[in-house]
Amino acid sequence: MIDIHCHILPGVDDGAKHLEDSVAMAQQAITEGIHTIIATPHHKNGRYNNPKNSVLADLTRLNERIQQEQIPLTIIPGQEVRIHGELIEGYQQDEILTLTGTSRYLFVELPTNHIPRYTEQILFDIQMRDLVPIIVHPERNTALQEQPERLYHFVQNGALTQITAGSLTGKFGTKIKKFTNEIIEHNLTHFVASDAHNTKSRGFNMLDANQEINQNYGQHTLYTFMDNAQHILDNEKIYIDEPARIKRKKFFGLF
Repeated sequence: MIDIHCHILPGVDDGAKHLEDSVAMAQQAITEGIHTIIATPHHKNGRYNNPKNSVLADLTRLNERIQQEQIPLTIIPGQEVRIHGELIEGYQQDEILTLTGTSRYLFVELPTNHIPRYTEQILFDIQMRDLVPIIVHPERNTALQEQPERLYHFVQNGALTQITAGSLTGKFGTKIKKFTNEIIEHNLTHFVASDAHNTKSRGFNMLDANQEINQNYGQHTLYTFMDNAQHILDNEKIYIDEPARIKRKKFFGLF
């Protein structure tokens, strides 16, 4: 199994605090059946900055330790880039990493409680540079929960999305779990990943999530998500079903 979103690099964000935490996460990943992880530290989210060169250096040190521990896990580079007005400039200045460091796929994180007004333009600009934006954990954005039409619009216009395993298994509450299922049902997501931060409160949950997907949506959907993760590693085209709109009931009050 491939996990395309994980905060396993030590001491760089709110994920693994130190190298021993990273090793523990690597060991837990193996028990989940994960053989490859894309390390995706936060970048430009207002609290953490992890430019490309530092990510690559930190990754080299981590991989050396993983090899010393003889853990059969491959860790490759990436970033979780918060959407910001200078994102394209950061990419042009070689501060921003695509997933694997060589693919066309770029993680884009929205704030938790709103969608910046320039989001559509940034997603368009990313694609104009022959890159493919992947919006991470859209199910946890409160604005998208209330206005899922906006998510449909982003996907219809070429963005991909990645949901979190823990969202599907209820780790973030029933409201987010329900919205996550709606996103799957309406073909508005293309990947499932752990977004793991540690081995306790924010573990991998990938086995449980895969079981939910297989039980509720069948093997075809599960294998599509797994194949799409492999396509990122191979820098190949992602399988995309035609997206559909999530309808919200409108309530009309008396004034």
